[in-house]
Amino acid sequence: MKFCPKCEVKLKKGTLGLECSKCGYIEGQKAKETKKIIDEDEPDFSLLAFEGNEGEDTNPTIKLECEKCGHDEAVWWMFQTRSADEPTTRFYRCQKCKYTWRDYA
Repeated sequence: MKFCPKCEVKLKKGTLGLECSKCGYIEGQKAKETKKIIDEDEPDFSLLAFEGNEGEDTNPTIKLECEKCGHDEAVWWMFQTRSADEPTTRFYRCQKCKYTWRDYA
């Protein structure tokens, strides 16, 4: 009795040899390499994607003093940087000096 090395399901006899009914693994056959093709239109939700003046005309502003220059207006957005059971992290960017800081509240 043999088991699938990928999903540990019992292998059954098939036309090409021992096959996994769950993932399609075939014993003795070379594994196919798969690559994820990233669509250029797919949005990038990483923090690095929010650089420069990107999105500052669409994000809301708040009256909040900049920690660096003291200006009283900043753009803000929220992003889930920790696990789902933790609150979101709030980011602020000064409208004057473009300094960015975060609030973990």
